[in-house]
Amino acid sequence: MNAARRAPQARAWRPEADGPGYLSPMRPRCALIAVLVPALAAAVPVQAAVAQADELPPPRVGVFPPPRTISASATTQFSFRGVPRERLGTIRVRGSRSGNHSGRLRAHSDGNGASFVSNRRFRVNELVTVRTALSIPGVRNGDFRVRIAGERNVDIGRQGIPPPPRVPLKTRSFRSRPDLRPALVTVEQRSAGASPGYLFLGPKQRAARGQKGPMILDDAGEPIWFRPLKGPLQPFDVRAQSFRGRPVLTWWEGRSRFGEGRGVNVIVDDRYRRIARVQAGNGYEADQHEFLLTDRGTAIVVVYQPVRRDLSSVRGAVHGTVTDSIVQEIDVDTGLVLFEWHSLGTVGLRESYGPPPDTGRLSYDYFHVNSVDVDADGDLLISARDTWAVYKLDRESGAVVWRLGGKRSDFRMGRGTSFAWQHDARRQADGTLTLFDNAAAPPVRKRSRALVLAVDERARRASLVRSTVHPRGLLAANQGNANRQPNGNVLVGWGSQRYLSEHTPDGRVVFNARFALGSESYRAFRSPWTGRPLTRPRIAAAARGAGQLSLYASWNGATEVATWEVLGGARPDALAPLGTLARTGFETAMRVRTQTPWIAARAKDAAGAVLGTSRAIRAPG
Repeated sequence: MNAARRAPQARAWRPEADGPGYLSPMRPRCALIAVLVPALAAAVPVQAAVAQADELPPPRVGVFPPPRTISASATTQFSFRGVPRERLGTIRVRGSRSGNHSGRLRAHSDGNGASFVSNRRFRVNELVTVRTALSIPGVRNGDFRVRIAGERNVDIGRQGIPPPPRVPLKTRSFRSRPDLRPALVTVEQRSAGASPGYLFLGPKQRAARGQKGPMILDDAGEPIWFRPLKGPLQPFDVRAQSFRGRPVLTWWEGRSRFGEGRGVNVIVDDRYRRIARVQAGNGYEADQHEFLLTDRGTAIVVVYQPVRRDLSSVRGAVHGTVTDSIVQEIDVDTGLVLFEWHSLGTVGLRESYGPPPDTGRLSYDYFHVNSVDVDADGDLLISARDTWAVYKLDRESGAVVWRLGGKRSDFRMGRGTSFAWQHDARRQADGTLTLFDNAAAPPVRKRSRALVLAVDERARRASLVRSTVHPRGLLAANQGNANRQPNGNVLVGWGSQRYLSEHTPDGRVVFNARFALGSESYRAFRSPWTGRPLTRPRIAAAARGAGQLSLYASWNGATEVATWEVLGGARPDALAPLGTLARTGFETAMRVRTQTPWIAARAKDAAGAVLGTSRAIRAPG
C-alpha cells in the first residue's frame, strides 16, 4: 500500500456544505468523568494493558465508525483496528445526553483489533465522545466524537424504478420434484467459445406469482439446483465464492421494496449445508446490493438507513429524510463490525443526480451504493448509482482516496468513459476496472453498456478499453453486472431487461438467454461448481401399459451425475439393475419394461461410480 497516503496529516474538520458542523469543540480530558471498560473473563486486565502501553509509543489504529461520523447507529459498536485488544488500553465512552457507558471490549477473531460494545443504547442526536490513548489518523490525543442519527422507518423514493408489469409467470415443472417450480430461462444462442462453468442467478418476481430463489443453470437452461424462498422473501446476488479456501455458494434473501432491501446474507457449502447467516452489524439490516466474502474471513455488506435531515439545500423538505448508504466489513465468526463507512457527511447531497422526492414521507436515496469490491492494495471500491461515481476508500481510515466520474471526479474522463446510474464496479487482475453502465432512469444514452476502463491513478486519467452492448440494444433501467471470465469473455447480466449474454473480447456473442416475462435476476455470474448434496435422488413413475412404465429421476444440486441406473425387485431391499440411461437434464425420463413391484434409480458419475440412490417406490399399474 502507499505509505505516504497511509499517514494523512491532521487537519481541521470541515463539514460538507450541506451538512451540519460539529456542534462543540473537544473539551479538556479532565472535564469528562471516565468509566473503565471491564475486560472479558480470562483476558489481560485493561489496567495492566495501560501500564504496558505507557512503555511503548501509542498504537496507531483505525476507528469505525470513523471520527466525525454524523449518522451513527444508537446501538453502534466502536471498532479499533490495527493492534490486538490487549494493546488498546482504556476506552472511555460518554454520550452528551445518555452519560457514561460501560461495556465490553470484544476481540476480533483475527487478533488485530477489538470492538467496544456498550451495555445500553445511545440517544438520538447526541454526541458520543470516545477517549483513548491511541494514535488515530486525523484526530488529536486519541479522542474523537460521532453523532447518533435520528433514524426513520420510511420507504425510499422510487428513484426511476418503473412499475412492474403484472403478468402470469412461466415456470418449469418436474414429476420427481413437484415442489420445485423455477422460472423458465430460454437459451437463444449457444456457440463455441463460451466460458466453462455454470450460471448463478437469483430469479425474483416483482409482480408475478411464482417461486423465486437462488438457482444454478447449465448452458442449456436446465436447472442444476434451485431453492425456493418462502413468502415475500426475494433472492439477490447469487454466486459462488471462496470462504477460508473452500468453495461456497452465497446469496442475500429478504424483503425488497423500491430498490432497497432488509434481510440477511447466507453462506452454504458444496453440500448445500448452511455455514453461516451473516447479519449487518450495529443494529442495521443488510441490504440486497452486495455480499462479498474476503480472504480475511470477513464479509462486506451494505445497509440503507433513512435518517432525519434538512433537505432545503437541494430543494427538499426542511424536515426531510435522507438514506445513508453504509458499507460494513463483518467478522463472520463473531458478527463484530471491523469497518463501517457512511456516505452521509462524507459525500454531499449536491453530488447526486437524483432529485429529492416530492413528499416528505419518502426518503431521499441520494447516493445508492450498489457494489463494493476489494482493490488490489486492500482498499475498497464502491459504486454509487445516484452520484454516477466510483469511490476508492482507505480501508484503514474510511477516507475517500479518489472519485472516478460524477460531479467531482478526480480523473480526466477520456472519450467514451463517462457512465450514469451504473452498477457493479470491479477491479480486474490486469488492473482494469469493469462496470455496468445502465445509462437509464432517466435515460442519458440509448443503450446500456458493459465497460472495461483503464484507470491510471498516478496521472489521474481514465480511458476506454472496451464497450459491450447487447445485439437487441437493451437499456436496463436498473440492476445489471459485468462478470469478467478467466478467458477474457464477459458475462453480462442485463438486469431489468431479463437477458444475460456472454461476449468475447472482440464483441462476439457466444451465449444469450432470457428470463420469462415477470422474472429477472439482479446479477448473473458464471463459474465452476461441484455440488454434492446430502439429500437423496428423487423419482416418480407412471404406468404406460402392461409391463411398461415411465420413470422420472432427478437430484437437486448434484453436478456429477452422468447416468441413471434403474433398479427393480420384489422387495425394497432386494433390487437389481434393469438398465441405464444418460442424464438428459434436471429430470431424466426413462421408459422401463418391468413387472417388479418395487423400483428405484441410482446416480452414477462418468467413471461409473455410484453417487447416490433414491428410495424405492412401488411401481404403478
